[in-house]
Amino acid sequence: MANHEKEHDQPTVEAGAKSTDYDQQPTEQHDRFKETTDKIWGSTKHAWNSAAFKANQYKKLVQKKIDLSALHKKINAAHADLGKLIDDLREDGKKNIMNLAEVREILVRLDELKAEAATLEEEAEQIRADVPPQEGRSEEGKAE
Repeated sequence: MANHEKEHDQPTVEAGAKSTDYDQQPTEQHDRFKETTDKIWGSTKHAWNSAAFKANQYKKLVQKKIDLSALHKKINAAHADLGKLIDDLREDGKKNIMNLAEVREILVRLDELKAEAATLEEEAEQIRADVPPQEGRSEEGKAE
């Protein structure tokens, strides 16, 4: 009789309601799983894009620094050439050394090298200041 009483104490569930709950439970679990998976995938994609952007930014920055270093070597060589030329001309007794074509040529080359170095430095600063594109922007850019 105790077993019979326990059966009556449990709430009764209609057969139709029980099958509906059973059908909804896998769907809800599937939806939660899909939502969680989408969030993980979104985070992974964001992390990957951010890392790729930073790596590309670093690569560009290193290349600018290499170019700038090579340019500074050229500037130092031009300074040495200019100094030697001025010294040689002075020893030869030349007057108005600054007005000679050879000196002016080296000075023009120095000006061009310095302008190029300034441009490279500005480009390096621009690369440092770049921020990764937002998800929405990158998808819009792909559509165009």
